[in-house]
Amino acid sequence: MATDLLEAGPDDAVDGVAARFVARPSSTAEVASVMTAAAEEGLTVVPRGGGTKLGWGPPPTTADVVLDLSAMDAVLDHQAGDLIVEAQAGATLATVRETVGKEGQRLVVDETLPGATVGGSLAAHASGPERLLVGTVRDLLIGVTMVRADGVVAKAGGRVVKNVAGYDLGKLLVGSFGTLGVVTEAIFRLHPVPEAQAWVTAPVADADEAHRLAHAVVHGQSVAAAVEVDLDESGRGTICALLNGRHDGVTQRASAVAATLGSAADVATAPPAGWAAYPWGSGAVGLKLTCVLSGLRDVLTAAAEVGASVRGSAGAGVLYAALPAGDEQAVAAATDRLRQACTAHGGSTVVVEAPPGLERSLDLWGPVPALDLMRRVKDQFDPDHRLAPGRFVGGI
Repeated sequence: MATDLLEAGPDDAVDGVAARFVARPSSTAEVASVMTAAAEEGLTVVPRGGGTKLGWGPPPTTADVVLDLSAMDAVLDHQAGDLIVEAQAGATLATVRETVGKEGQRLVVDETLPGATVGGSLAAHASGPERLLVGTVRDLLIGVTMVRADGVVAKAGGRVVKNVAGYDLGKLLVGSFGTLGVVTEAIFRLHPVPEAQAWVTAPVADADEAHRLAHAVVHGQSVAAAVEVDLDESGRGTICALLNGRHDGVTQRASAVAATLGSAADVATAPPAGWAAYPWGSGAVGLKLTCVLSGLRDVLTAAAEVGASVRGSAGAGVLYAALPAGDEQAVAAATDRLRQACTAHGGSTVVVEAPPGLERSLDLWGPVPALDLMRRVKDQFDPDHRLAPGRFVGGI
């Protein structure tokens, strides 16, 4: 094997689960070599990028080998004329942004945590404010190279935006927490850097006002790139709309949005504090809430009832909430209340991060209607269940 297995240290633990070995490959071929050797020895493997979201989801049942992809950090190709970029899984979003930015382009994937990588963002399906207009990382992915649990390399999609051959494989891998395969390279669709940007922010007193103003902006004529709320535990806070485009157009549209949001609205050329960041800090419970737009009021009302602060996309119905890590019963009851509100409006509530002792006692995922299908997919991709075992829904 070209890449040796090194003895793991305390810093290589995955969400509290100690690892035995660490492998640091620098290419897809070396990843394949590691996976082949691990299969022969019956070792479990947990992929790791920047490590920014290793605490998301449940811990693995075992972690014999941590597959550290940090050495695979290159931007392999940037075809500015075709608006595509190809990068290794360990490349940070910041590196990709810097590279393509030299040609006046950008990968519209918000860096919700400093140091987030391409592979980790795909595995966790992380997304930020600008998901409203351009979609999430899943929508921008047009090609992927992955290594199966048995060491076989597979590719899907291609280097042309309209080439959709095998594209479903890429979609399947996004959000799978590394349980189906190891993404080693990815190709994304890019967008031009806008000439101008404006953030229009206004205070909101409660969930009802946030709901009303979010609907007014989303259904208006200004075509906001993002519509975000940032509410404290009482349900008070701000709503903010982002406008992108040409200077004159952004100025006019920002004025129109400000008029919609009211006399207290402020227009700025820089984002407000907390933009694109999760609302929780160390030791808190972090949740992802989803709902259809019509259910925003009820979800935000439920969050205020349980004392959760909320930040996220009011326009797209993808919100993140923070709860203090109190006693198990209180957190479980608050999670159930949020889950009830989200489920009633076509969404879900997932506990993405919590202190280890509390994490193991909570129902992190809630009801999963397609669980049987997901288990069959897992069995097809990883019949021995050696890739990040237990990290996904239903112990997958």
